[in-house]
Amino acid sequence: MKKKKVLVGMSGGVDSSVAALLLKEEGYEVEGVFMKVGDEKYRDIIRGRSCFVPYEQDIEDVKKVAEILGINLYIVDLVDKFSQMVLTYFKNEYLSGRTPNPCVICNRFLKFGKLIEKWKAMTGKQFDCFATGHYAIVEYNRKQKRYVLKKGMDEKKEQSYFLFLLTQEQLSKVCFPLGRYTKKEVREIARRYRLPVSNKEESQDFITGDMAPFFSGMVKEGDIVDRQGNILGRHKGIVFYTIGQRKGMGIAKGKPLYVVEIDHKNNHLVLGEKRDVYKKEFIVGKTHWVSIKEIQEPLRVEVKVRYRHTQSPATIYPLRNKYVKVVFDSHQWAITPGQAAVFYDRDVLLGGGCIETVY
Repeated sequence: MKKKKVLVGMSGGVDSSVAALLLKEEGYEVEGVFMKVGDEKYRDIIRGRSCFVPYEQDIEDVKKVAEILGINLYIVDLVDKFSQMVLTYFKNEYLSGRTPNPCVICNRFLKFGKLIEKWKAMTGKQFDCFATGHYAIVEYNRKQKRYVLKKGMDEKKEQSYFLFLLTQEQLSKVCFPLGRYTKKEVREIARRYRLPVSNKEESQDFITGDMAPFFSGMVKEGDIVDRQGNILGRHKGIVFYTIGQRKGMGIAKGKPLYVVEIDHKNNHLVLGEKRDVYKKEFIVGKTHWVSIKEIQEPLRVEVKVRYRHTQSPATIYPLRNKYVKVVFDSHQWAITPGQAAVFYDRDVLLGGGCIETVY
């Protein structure tokens, strides 16, 4: 029987390395591909760790792992595509007073899209399955005739939230070997096989540290106001703030104040008390359905409004043009325009979209 060919997206971290190892041990014909997005022009601009700043250690590590596993490794340059599709979106969202979710965009259009396309064009090869080190599970539901995306077994690490934009076509060619493992187990496997990345730190957020140089010349100062419009002070640019933020405003009012709204039209930062940050109703746009077809009537679900948010009970109401109204059972902290709202039925990811308007 001919071996199934699996292409593994490898980052140089422990998760994707163990994903490739497990597939090799199961007898698959495995090849690795590294997505290069680090751009030299950001090396002296961004202070701190970022996926779009070149980090040579990742390439060294992925080459070592590929050699140990005895698999072919390809490096695909997507620097320009990353800049066009992810960084442009990232900048525009912040400049519009919204908080973006670049990892969701990168997964849908680059990691599970352009990376595969360019690898095929470069090698002339095909594969039966594309694998990554994400902690998630994909299953085929014969009754629904759909691929179903589920949460990974490790509650602390599971990453289905970042994958809600994947299409049925993409899911049909995807496998996540780590979906039923915990992070602790993955590190133990890496140590057992003496992989050099077994104790490597977790990958960083999209960007850490000071973002000011990244937005140099693009932002302007404006007024910090309270909910009644009274001027409290000045902000250094709306891109440097997000809903629920407390520190960094330089305002002393005798009680804690938080960002409750970013008014892009007037270039205002609106502050309020802690209770003002809690909301329960909002509108989601560009809704993408994964494990079910588009809804026609109200549906009881659980919703996450950011990756680290504990999913909470809500009712979602279908609106026109792929919009959905979400009403939580109880008020939730810092529902933020621009972030992804993802809908779950227990461990099944139903779909999600972008938070547009918060009431």
